[in-house]
Amino acid sequence: MGCGHGGLSVVKDRTASLFPLLMLLLLAALTFWLNQVVQSDHPRGPQRHDPDYWVERFELRRFDPAGKLQHTVVADKLVHYPDDDSTIVTAPRVTYHRLPPTEISARMAYINRDGREVDLVDEVRAIRQGALKNSPPTVLETRTMKVFPDEERGGTNDPVVITQGKSVINGSGLELDNRSGITVLRGRVTATLHRNRTRTP
Repeated sequence: MGCGHGGLSVVKDRTASLFPLLMLLLLAALTFWLNQVVQSDHPRGPQRHDPDYWVERFELRRFDPAGKLQHTVVADKLVHYPDDDSTIVTAPRVTYHRLPPTEISARMAYINRDGREVDLVDEVRAIRQGALKNSPPTVLETRTMKVFPDEERGGTNDPVVITQGKSVINGSGLELDNRSGITVLRGRVTATLHRNRTRTP
């Protein structure tokens, strides 16, 4: 079944948000902590556009009070620049382990000086595994996404493709709010929805 229309498409799901944005807050918090450690040992000198520290092939894990793994952040490299206090992360991948698990990845992530903005750039992908056994995962793909971890919201002005099995939804932009559970597809929204048919004798 296919359909298409211009305008907005709104989806609300409090319990199954595609983007648990708190995961990206963990990445921003790691950057802030590393910066504080380095700056305490190395007083700020003349401004320059050279990295003052970097970390390669790191993995960060967060556990709940009961010792259960909540979030995992891995990346190839993290580089900090003191002139604008920004951070570039190469190949970040953030996994939210609560069932069903969700993974967010991109080729690059840019984190601003206070960690309140995270720009995911190139091959941005979010995969949320199916809640039911044998159900296909929901996959969101776009080129860029700006995320505000403290506010638990984000969005993009680039085309968005959301797939679940043979069903495909396309939009020309996206706004999402993790607190309200509302996701809005902007612009001309088209969809091809696949429904499994059960044969009856």
